[in-house]
Amino acid sequence: MIDFYTWTTPNGRKVSIMLEELGIDYTVHPINIGEGEQKAPDYLKISPNNKIPAIVDRDTGMTLMESGAILIYLAEKYGKFLPKEGEARYRTLEWLMWQMGGPGPMLGQVHHFVHFNPGKAPYAEERFSAEAKRLYGVLNTRLEGRDYLVDEYTIADMALWPWISRFEWQGIDLAEFPNVRAWYQRVAARPAVQTGYHVPKKAGEIPTA
Repeated sequence: MIDFYTWTTPNGRKVSIMLEELGIDYTVHPINIGEGEQKAPDYLKISPNNKIPAIVDRDTGMTLMESGAILIYLAEKYGKFLPKEGEARYRTLEWLMWQMGGPGPMLGQVHHFVHFNPGKAPYAEERFSAEAKRLYGVLNTRLEGRDYLVDEYTIADMALWPWISRFEWQGIDLAEFPNVRAWYQRVAARPAVQTGYHVPKKAGEIPTA
């Protein structure tokens, strides 16, 4: 049994999608970041960086924060969605790290400056919007002739898809990135993605491309 601490954000949805894909039992503990619940002393014992998501594995006693680390842990524990060896393993980790270092923080800045605070910082809006389009271009090139980031569906796809699902917040027209759009739709059609998107609660429909 996994105790899963999360909220309705891309980083939280990465892990809820993984848990649904694995088909394992887990208990959801909503952490309302809008009300500061991530700063509660009891939660800080699990996630010292006061961010979501985090897990507690009752089988092992392991507590873990950081979505990428959680995805790798679950993939290795259950032997799914991360190749065990060879180039495919390192390509999966490569594109997972790309998400963690690129689309995650950069698109998050677009959300902050463009979606939530338009007009307050024109330089930041221009800078991060341009970087968002560059990253979408990188992704579009990677997906040329591929169904998934590393040929088969992996934790790299699970990590990236929830951030791309906010393309409207980012001012991105997926028609300009046809390979990304096809991949987005392909992943969105998976039942586990459709269920995991609405954990810990439904906060709107899955955006259609």
